[in-house]
Amino acid sequence: MALPFFTKKNSQTQTDSAIALPEVLPQHVGFIMDGNGRWANKCGMPRKFGHKEGAKNFKDLSLYCRDIGLRNASFYVFSTENWKRPQDEVDAIMDLFWDYLCEADQYLERRVRMVFVGDRSRLQDRLQKRMQELEEDSKDFEKMNLILAINYGGRDEIRHATQCIAQQVQAGKLDPSAITEQTISDNLYTAGLPDVDLLIRPSGELRLSNYLIWQCAYAEYYFTDVLWPDFNRNELNKALVDYAQRGRRFGGI
Repeated sequence: MALPFFTKKNSQTQTDSAIALPEVLPQHVGFIMDGNGRWANKCGMPRKFGHKEGAKNFKDLSLYCRDIGLRNASFYVFSTENWKRPQDEVDAIMDLFWDYLCEADQYLERRVRMVFVGDRSRLQDRLQKRMQELEEDSKDFEKMNLILAINYGGRDEIRHATQCIAQQVQAGKLDPSAITEQTISDNLYTAGLPDVDLLIRPSGELRLSNYLIWQCAYAEYYFTDVLWPDFNRNELNKALVDYAQRGRRFGGI
């Protein structure tokens, strides 16, 4: 079994020179938006300021993904574990998310399909209602799938999927011997979407943090020391160039 290829870049060696896009792009790029709080601390500002700047960067990069022709881009907005953070920080993140949802018509104008994955039951009613509206309004759009993981955890997603499958078995609609990997995929929040080809995590951390763990089974990982608010279009181009140079064998030779 081939091990995933890890790349860790040192932010001190990066330049501002433009990086050209490769000819071949991955079908699905996942982003773990990490480092907002540390970025704010470096600037002598409160962590909430870092999340605000990170949100600005997300808006720019998500639209850039659409413009360069990426078919699927997923972003880790808020995890099931993030509720453990100080309440004022959680409130600030949720307020930013609401502001983003209120401004999301710009994605619909660009025919971007919006998909939200995660357990919505703990979110405010206004968030749930707006998320449902955006999904309905954009369901037929074809330019790009923008997948936002909110109150999401990979293990929680698999738990939810197994419960759904168990209910089908209990109802006599599914024989246990007929359960396949595709059965599980079809019951995940991301049903119908392709697995992740390239997973990008800024900030110097080298882990998935419970993000799309089923969908990242054969993803290529790209780690960088650049903090999320500084992970700009050129940094994404670097990651895409790095990805294009890798050989993907999926367990073969």
